[in-house]
Amino acid sequence: MEQSCGKLSHWLAFYLCKGLGIKTLLALSKQHSLESLFSLSHSQLVMLGLTASQASNLLNTNWQQVAHYEQLISQQHIIVISIFDTTYPEHLKQIASAPLLLFCKGDISLLSSPQIAIVGSRNATTTGLEIAAEFAHQLTLAGITVTSGMARGIDGAAHKGALAGNGKTIAVLGTGVDVYYPKRHKLLTEQVLTQGLLVSEFLPGTAANAHNFPRRNRIISGLSLGVLIVEAEIKSGSLITVRYALEQNKEVFAVPGSIKNPLAQASHFLIKQGAKLVENVADILDEMNFSYPSGLKYKELTDAVTSDCEVLNSIGFEVTSVDDIMRRVQWPIDKVQARLLDLELDDQIERVLDGYIKLSAGG
Repeated sequence: MEQSCGKLSHWLAFYLCKGLGIKTLLALSKQHSLESLFSLSHSQLVMLGLTASQASNLLNTNWQQVAHYEQLISQQHIIVISIFDTTYPEHLKQIASAPLLLFCKGDISLLSSPQIAIVGSRNATTTGLEIAAEFAHQLTLAGITVTSGMARGIDGAAHKGALAGNGKTIAVLGTGVDVYYPKRHKLLTEQVLTQGLLVSEFLPGTAANAHNFPRRNRIISGLSLGVLIVEAEIKSGSLITVRYALEQNKEVFAVPGSIKNPLAQASHFLIKQGAKLVENVADILDEMNFSYPSGLKYKELTDAVTSDCEVLNSIGFEVTSVDDIMRRVQWPIDKVQARLLDLELDDQIERVLDGYIKLSAGG
């Protein structure tokens, strides 16, 4: 399998060479053909600028290991893109410590499409999941690719929302692109593969490892024009993605929430630090100077708030008890219950343990 800028075996050898980083390779490429490095002696490599250990490691490449990965890549129909390849996304190339190789399955043209990342808690509320899915869906209607990390919670909801309208989505993985993780997202991963793109900087067969996911996050933000955080704790992986986004001079957007919801703390913290508060997708598109396709009827997520239905207006995005609803609207119980049922059937509210919550997509 030939890559557009050299043999796959050579790229894998560079990838596997301990101590040989992307900065060294980029510097070497300006003065010497990288392919020809394998035909040079130890002293010649050192003269070019490699350290003694780098030169030794490169000369002692385990070509059997390289062949093993070449076989996996071929069997899994994985596309390998190097940083020197014309299809390598320009936005990602600009970040510090850009990955040398991207292992891809799916539509690689999406790498260069305009992208917004959606990230958040693995333990999101029902409302948070609704918001993530709705934002993702609306973004794809505007021709934007939704990028996330395939984690459970907000990530999964974002991918699902994008796919719901035949939109495009990229899942950046902390495993090999041939590994299903989390296992509950096996079907979702296959759907993304059919309609979008799976990307990883990790070799095929790489299992989930806690150290891989922060590294994955810099790629999520690096590929994107901006990052939207929906729900997250103050100490969470989502804020790692945001920190990378800020370092990369990307836009950061945050959805506010109830002050009683601990998962709103990260968004509120970021808003105080200067992130743009967003209530609907139009807020993102305006900031990024995107426009909706002509004829698209956009429905704001907050339409339900302005509804003239008194019962709906009495329910918040936090849990609201039936007693509180009755007290607010001053209606008899049978009339309130009838209206609650109508709103529930219309997917504007959801019944939970201690009452009802308003759904962002309702109205």
